[in-house]
Amino acid sequence: MITDREKKNLQQFYRAVLAIETEEECRKFFDDVATIKEVLDLSSRLEVARLLDKGTVFSEISRSTGASSATISRVNKCLTYGEGGYKTILNRIGD
Repeated sequence: MITDREKKNLQQFYRAVLAIETEEECRKFFDDVATIKEVLDLSSRLEVARLLDKGTVFSEISRSTGASSATISRVNKCLTYGEGGYKTILNRIGD
């Protein structure tokens, strides 16, 4: 269960992300707020989502991205049953 403090921190973080105006600001923010490994993991998940959305098979995604089958399955579950966040962003950023 998320505590009230954690909820407040999440809301602040989401507002911070929404306040980013340029790709450079975005890079600087994530360079400061997360490790390079964390940012690479997030960017890898987005690429997995993009490939799944295009109909690419799990084995090809794993080979081309290095993502584990567990990560691919989790992203696929989010694409299929999640809140629609991946689909919204994929539609906005294009191919």
